[in-house]
Amino acid sequence: MIEEQLNNFVYHYSYLTLFVLSFIYFLALYFGIAPLFNAVCQLLAKKQWVYKIVAKQVTQKQLWFEIKHSLKSILVFGTSIIPIIYFVRQGHINLLPNTYFNIIWGLLVLNIWNELHFFIIHRIMHLPFFMQKVHYIHHQSKVPTVYSVYSFHWFEALLLSTVPLTIVLFIPLSFVAIALYPLASILINFSGHCNYRFGNGTANQWLLFGSNHNEHHYKNKKNYGFLLLIFDNIISRFPKK
Repeated sequence: MIEEQLNNFVYHYSYLTLFVLSFIYFLALYFGIAPLFNAVCQLLAKKQWVYKIVAKQVTQKQLWFEIKHSLKSILVFGTSIIPIIYFVRQGHINLLPNTYFNIIWGLLVLNIWNELHFFIIHRIMHLPFFMQKVHYIHHQSKVPTVYSVYSFHWFEALLLSTVPLTIVLFIPLSFVAIALYPLASILINFSGHCNYRFGNGTANQWLLFGSNHNEHHYKNKKNYGFLLLIFDNIISRFPKK
């Protein structure tokens, strides 16, 4: 039954219906999980399991700015399913069966690919032209919040939305893995923007993700990776001219 509904979604739904459902999905991820994630962080902070990185209070004006631009990004993200479905219907993308193995494998591939994809896009966004015209919107959140995860210029949102499309053309994945990827992505994004971290700042590097991204927001440099600093570390090994 579920597989039949997925096939109807992929092969028979109109592109307008696909956009509306995708738009609602991203809305639910953003507005449904963000306050819950924030509440969990506050609860863990009371138990001293996590610690706030920057004590400065975020203004209501910043929150409304983040939500306004996030809504624009969600409109863009809602269109991201359309080219994938189009290429599937044209026979240019082959979808794997939705087995547990294929779903886990697909999520692993998408998250690994996203590390490189995000790093490249992020470095481009920090070139002077794009920083002044595009990426400055995301960096208005000097102290990031869970509501800043989608706070982008529409053009940056468009580039970031191509993670599944730019890999599934070359590596077959299951549709459920593609559909679950935004959930995995936004959870990692919340972790990097919630302004909380595990430990006192001297913890294992894996637990300093929030600190690393907070520092990036504040300084507008370094720590260009999504979850890991692997590409930052590789680039740093090259001699500067």
